[in-house]
Amino acid sequence: MCLFCPALPPTAAPSSPWMPRRAFLLAASAGVAAPALAQVDVGSASGMRKLVPAETLESSATQQYSQLLAQARAQKALAPPGHPQLQRLHAIARRLIPFTTQWNDRARQWHWEVNLIGSKQINAFCMPGGKIAFYTGILEQLKLTDDEVAMVMGHEMAHALREHARERIAKSRATGLGLSLGAQLLGLGDLGNMAANLGTQLLTLKFSRGDESDADLVGLELAARAGYNPEAAVSLWRKMGNATGSAQGGLAFLSTHPSGPDRIRELESNVPKVQGLYAAARRGG
Repeated sequence: MCLFCPALPPTAAPSSPWMPRRAFLLAASAGVAAPALAQVDVGSASGMRKLVPAETLESSATQQYSQLLAQARAQKALAPPGHPQLQRLHAIARRLIPFTTQWNDRARQWHWEVNLIGSKQINAFCMPGGKIAFYTGILEQLKLTDDEVAMVMGHEMAHALREHARERIAKSRATGLGLSLGAQLLGLGDLGNMAANLGTQLLTLKFSRGDESDADLVGLELAARAGYNPEAAVSLWRKMGNATGSAQGGLAFLSTHPSGPDRIRELESNVPKVQGLYAAARRGG
């Protein structure tokens, strides 16, 4: 099973600490055995998302992601393939990706990418279509363990898998156009065109409280199935809460993913539901 396929070798001088590079592509395996039924309860995804073509939004996300990487490359802030922290992220992604298709069958077609950007900013994201980026600030300032990194990555993957951006855009644009689910055919073209031009907004899109809870639980289960300790979800969000007012970098992640006691309590109540998955993964079966 090939998970990483480097497109081109780095082109910068070896002396550069952040050599320009092509992103590694990750492809989810179609041959993974069907996992056990979901242990967390998040309900079905909103039908509103169907007002925005998934292919259009994913294409827009890919373009915006490429622009972001080009900017980081120009600033020599894009981690080279051999960077230890990037290799660490790749290893975690390899373990999570096989379990994504349970939540969205479209993930079989996604070209997963994981990149690391040098910045004090506390941030990470996964854009529609599986385009993941971490900033060094979130790894270094919060001193995240592998289990905690897996919770962040799983959470961000969950936003993409549950198509929260697609739903947010559909709801906001449909309201503005006076559309309803019963008028999909009339509004599809307008919404599709709008989605194609919304790539620049994907990095700052604020999800609803329900979306955040959804991503927390789906990410928790993804990480547990991959063999990462679910208790790390609780320690992660405690670190996030403590980072408010103490972090040296920008709190971009916390501006779109607010922390709080309610969030931690919900995670604590769901950790026991996935402990069996974690135990099974640790046993290798």
